[in-house]
Amino acid sequence: MESEFLSTMVLTFKLAAITTAILLVIAIPLASFIVFSRVRFKSVVETIVSMPLVLPPSVLGFYLLITFSPSSTVGTFLTEHGIRLAFSFEGLVVGSVLFSLPFMVHPIQSALAQVPRSIFEAAYTLGKSKFQTMTRVILPSIRHGLISGIILAFAHTVGEFGVILMIGGNIPGETRVASIAIYDEVESLNYALAHQYALTLFAVTFAILLLVYTLNKKSLGEIR
Repeated sequence: MESEFLSTMVLTFKLAAITTAILLVIAIPLASFIVFSRVRFKSVVETIVSMPLVLPPSVLGFYLLITFSPSSTVGTFLTEHGIRLAFSFEGLVVGSVLFSLPFMVHPIQSALAQVPRSIFEAAYTLGKSKFQTMTRVILPSIRHGLISGIILAFAHTVGEFGVILMIGGNIPGETRVASIAIYDEVESLNYALAHQYALTLFAVTFAILLLVYTLNKKSLGEIR
């Protein structure tokens, strides 16, 4: 039983770490586009990014399950190429990336919006390219937003339930993460093990949020 608990927690944090890494790569250019672009459809992009904040997880999970089902066009294409996303760890990653997207994008977007335009102009005047300006000047200056996004996305993925259950089910060692395990153990009236999972997630979530608020407070102090 102890080995099952450890494997479930390892899988939970593995999913959160992979999801967070992918989101960081996606979120920086996406947040930059939202802040600096002036195209007409920008509000549509913002809406799509923010939808997971108000959309029931089961809705997103259901449509992902239908999309990745072998009977669908996408599912058939993936199956023919040896890719299985429904009821697999890879499917959990896809679902988690989509559902945790705003938790990474919004802090970075907020931090980018506060960067003075003069910083960009000064960098361009010194001969820096847009890429160099972003990587060497802007990103270091918004590290508090990056850290907040990383921590919040990680924490949100650790606690996600609805999307995970819909697209991954409850397969031990493959898709059974801690949030699913709690539900399963409660249904089995195994409250002691459910408490062990729940207390672990409670402690991790508390520590993560405390870190976010501490870092944000320190960043505000540096700005002042």
